[in-house]
Amino acid sequence: MVTAAASANLASLRSSTSLFLNRPFSLSMLSGIRSSLVLRTCLKPTPLRLVSSWPPPHHASSSVRRAMSSSSSSSSSPSSLEETVKNTVAENPVVVYSKSWCSYSSEVKSLFNGLQVKPLVIELDELGAEGSQLQNVLEKLTGQYTVPNVFIGGKHIGGCSDTLQLYNKGELEPMLAEANAKTGQT
Repeated sequence: MVTAAASANLASLRSSTSLFLNRPFSLSMLSGIRSSLVLRTCLKPTPLRLVSSWPPPHHASSSVRRAMSSSSSSSSSPSSLEETVKNTVAENPVVVYSKSWCSYSSEVKSLFNGLQVKPLVIELDELGAEGSQLQNVLEKLTGQYTVPNVFIGGKHIGGCSDTLQLYNKGELEPMLAEANAKTGQT
């Protein structure tokens, strides 16, 4: 009997799947679907564009990942995560808290790459539950929930538009130089 029931379910699944696959796909099918994570993280739609260096390199070292995972276990207090963020930002000239799939994060990483700056990039979406906890701590410390969350010389810069605005005004490169962030500087 279990086999007959399983066969009936499989046949039902096949017929409903084939009906869906044979139907033309339209945007109206997606009208009710919203991803709250994408809307909350990116806040506005992003046009698709070519990124010259794809996939972006992952700069978060294993020691940073170990520090994040050891300091942000489920029993850890938010204050220990706050200390981890503060120490990470203080010890590195440029830190970008990012998500690997976010186009705004990719844009900032690409900008720094073009300026010959190698920031410490922490991909929150690759840290599991710790990434989510870390993003909440970043919001508490900076007032910014979205990514990228950029720090230069220990100072919170903001997100993608803030970083690009500094670049367009000619203020980003002096800030990077002051933080000794250029590749090859000591």
